Amino acid sequence: MAVKKITKRWLINSFSVVLISVAAMVVAISISVRSYYYNGARQFLMSRSDSVTTLLESYSQDSSVDFSVQLRRLVEDYEYKAQSELMAIDGDKNVIITSSGFEPGAALEMPDYDMAYSSQNGVGEYIGYIGNEKVMAITVMSRIISDDLFAMRFVVSLTRIDQQIWALVLFACLLGLAIILFVLYSSSYFINSIIIPIGEVGQTARQIAQGDLQVRLAVEKDDEIGELCASINNMAEELANSEKIKNDFISSVSHELRTPLTAIRGWGETLMGGGADLDQDTLRKGMHVIMDETERLSSMVEELLDFSRMQSGRLALEEERLDAVAELSDAVLIFTERAKKENKSLIYEEPEFFAPVMGDRNRLRQVFVNILDNALKYSDSGDTITVLAKLEEGRFAVTVSDTGCGISREDLPMVKTRFYKGHTTRRGSGIGLAVADELIRMHKGSLELESEKDVGTTVRITLPLAGANDTKGSTKD
Repeated sequence: MAVKKITKRWLINSFSVVLISVAAMVVAISISVRSYYYNGARQFLMSRSDSVTTLLESYSQDSSVDFSVQLRRLVEDYEYKAQSELMAIDGDKNVIITSSGFEPGAALEMPDYDMAYSSQNGVGEYIGYIGNEKVMAITVMSRIISDDLFAMRFVVSLTRIDQQIWALVLFACLLGLAIILFVLYSSSYFINSIIIPIGEVGQTARQIAQGDLQVRLAVEKDDEIGELCASINNMAEELANSEKIKNDFISSVSHELRTPLTAIRGWGETLMGGGADLDQDTLRKGMHVIMDETERLSSMVEELLDFSRMQSGRLALEEERLDAVAELSDAVLIFTERAKKENKSLIYEEPEFFAPVMGDRNRLRQVFVNILDNALKYSDSGDTITVLAKLEEGRFAVTVSDTGCGISREDLPMVKTRFYKGHTTRRGSGIGLAVADELIRMHKGSLELESEKDVGTTVRITLPLAGANDTKGSTKD
């Protein structure tokens, strides 16, 4: 449909302009050629009339010659009789002598004579037919007072001239046709070079829309069409990667949800089936597992809800002036016992300064908790997690470094991407870091990562310090 519309639009807009231009050129050439040849014939007859008039005036002034005899001789011996005919006309509008040697048998219709007779310059012109022959006739009134001569008429046939004109017009038409054919050929090539790739792009886009993310376009030219094909290929590649990450995420989340649910169900069945026979230690242990796994499920669900709110632009920040150091210290305190249980060193010296920032207390704590949780999660027994906070150039900077498994160079650019999870063997949904990065961005800060596989990871968070005029408020991304 698009192909037809483009072709139709080209035919209406571009080709019609070319067609009109070529037609106008042919018409202009035809008019110019006709004007050129007819003007040439007219100038020829006028020059002959000047010559004849000059001779007649010389004869009329010579008393030794008979004017009538000289007139007849001049007309009969007219040197250009092969190209034109000369006629002598008397006062009664009768042709008395012709250069062809034939005396006219009856009076002729001579519109040029009537025009010359009534004009101020004594010259009349007629282009039309005498019998079946098209002619140009020019009559010049005589300046000699004589009973034998009243006007001279010059007649030239236009048949051969018209044939020459038609030959040139035909040539112009053929030239115009050649131009049109060339434009059609070159334009069809140009249009096909656009329409065919566009059709392929449309077909590929439909295949992508139907779920075939492996289809690709051939990038054959380094032009706008080539850039479009490359963009479509890049889009398909990104969609395929996103689809893969999403599927991995769904699989990971399903596994993460299944593990605590299995534990909760197992201990629930144990507690229900055991009844009064269960000792207090077993009961306490079971309830502890159920509470821990329930908290884990709640945390995962909250992450998913936060991510959904961010994607739809509904995540709001309840901003207030707060001390970021206090929020960081509270988050570190949460993981202190866990680090001891897992035989991991958590090093943190609470700074003595205050770091006033405008932010959402709960959301900032959520970010710090997420980063510390990841540091512990991706560290092994005996590893060290170091937390450092400082002020630098009007910003509060937090650095969390671990000596854990690290992130490979290939995975590092993707770790803040939604659904991405570099280590499938470690628990987690894969969206916690994406949520943390978005929350920091909403606080006008930055979250940067540096990592090396089997060496460790460093996360650096910076937040702008609050100014003296900052007040409590609320923002929405």
